[in-house]
Amino acid sequence: MSPSAGDDVSIGARLGFKAGMVVQELGWDDDVDDAVRQEIEETLDADLVDGDHGDVVDAVMLWWRDDDGDLVDALVDSLTDLVGGGVIWLLTPKVGRPGACDPSDIAESAPIAGLSTTTTVAVGKDWTGTRLAAPKSR
Repeated sequence: MSPSAGDDVSIGARLGFKAGMVVQELGWDDDVDDAVRQEIEETLDADLVDGDHGDVVDAVMLWWRDDDGDLVDALVDSLTDLVGGGVIWLLTPKVGRPGACDPSDIAESAPIAGLSTTTTVAVGKDWTGTRLAAPKSR
């Protein structure tokens, strides 16, 4: 990770994760940053759960690339197990990397899916995380 403010804080903590939270991981593929995943699991003191979890989750971590399909559909699907008021972290390759998403696509897709874009942070050397907030009650 490149030097920046907050380097002493784990990626999991920077994303607002805490021990005991249940975080669902969607969109995993061979290109994801395993160091990021490991830091998040260390913060949670638990493994990430997959799409077959079958129970409510506190947050969703969605790895997304430009050629993965329809972003609105993926975001709506991400809401399936998410507790009201939970967050989705949309992880996309940084600009200039293969699979990078145009930030305007995210800005346009989030409200259609009923989400609000709140912040964007660097997550590892190749990925950017965009925090999308779900409504308190759906």
